[in-house]
Amino acid sequence: MTSPDQSPATVMVTGASGYIAGWIVKDLLDAGHTVHATVRNPDNAGSVAHLQAIAAQAPGTLKLFKADLLDAQSFDAAMQGCDIVMHTASPFVLTGFKSAHEALVRPAVEGTRHVLEAVNRNASVKRVIVTSSVAAIYGDNADLARSGKAAFSEDDWNTTSSETHNPYQYSKLAAEREAWAIHSQQERWDMATINPGMVYGPSLTNASKSASIDALCQIGDGRLRTGVPDLRFGVVDVRDVARAHLLAAFSPDASGRYILVNQDISMLGIARILRGHFGKAYPFPRLRAPKLIAWAFGPLMGPVTRQFIRLNVGHKIRFDNRRSKALGVQYRPLADTLTEHFQQALDDGLVRKRG
Repeated sequence: MTSPDQSPATVMVTGASGYIAGWIVKDLLDAGHTVHATVRNPDNAGSVAHLQAIAAQAPGTLKLFKADLLDAQSFDAAMQGCDIVMHTASPFVLTGFKSAHEALVRPAVEGTRHVLEAVNRNASVKRVIVTSSVAAIYGDNADLARSGKAAFSEDDWNTTSSETHNPYQYSKLAAEREAWAIHSQQERWDMATINPGMVYGPSLTNASKSASIDALCQIGDGRLRTGVPDLRFGVVDVRDVARAHLLAAFSPDASGRYILVNQDISMLGIARILRGHFGKAYPFPRLRAPKLIAWAFGPLMGPVTRQFIRLNVGHKIRFDNRRSKALGVQYRPLADTLTEHFQQALDDGLVRKRG
């Protein structure tokens, strides 16, 4: 394999219009690679215009292809002649569905299966990088204390999520399990998974959806001014996640799972960082809400169950990110990640500018 900054290579990226995938495509094109980008509708300018704009300014070549996670044959055309496949596409739905299996688990698992079965049919592919999540490593913060470990590592697997409790987390677990099962049945291509925590940092398009931008908006627009629960999670910059995909794709010895977490932080910690940069003009919360209050009112504010609150609020979380550092990831300062992301929320009108 060449290094991420050398060409040539032809790389297929699934779900290329996504938040993380956009940065992966940019890094590949900037390094001079050819990118076969799959999207649900290549003719939808709203989802692909930013990719075309990046390609117009980069030495690499972008080719768009139509593909659907539930269509078993739809990835074959895009995969022709590819050396590397990066599978980032996965359903991201937190509310509004009747069946977690149909909305999340089935498309995540079957989509992964369809992509990797297409890899098996295309002899040119030598390496696959799958975008997984720390959700495949743990389900609730309380899992860490139960494990008896100081921090989660790549050896851990989520054993507590299901289609009825944390279904999104369960979909990521099920999809990664499927990927490793398919990989184990052959010897031609190797594989690595990237397992990021909560991803922050600027998006290449204001059309991207992520849990992190919703959380930032709530912290900055006053909805949480009276206080936030003592909820901690691992965070990482989207640009570091993208870089990790390239490092894993082009580093000869890369294999296995890679946790991508810069550090863990609380919601109040995020508010403090944002207040330090943007000042008092925005109603960033200053107080930690008691767990009893979060338990009573949390479910009224969004897709949060009392079971989630019981198993996450007030529980510590830690991640061992040494494998990612050994891969070559150099994490950006967390303050830069958060302030740049919130500034984009202001610029895009997601939070009203003040002061």
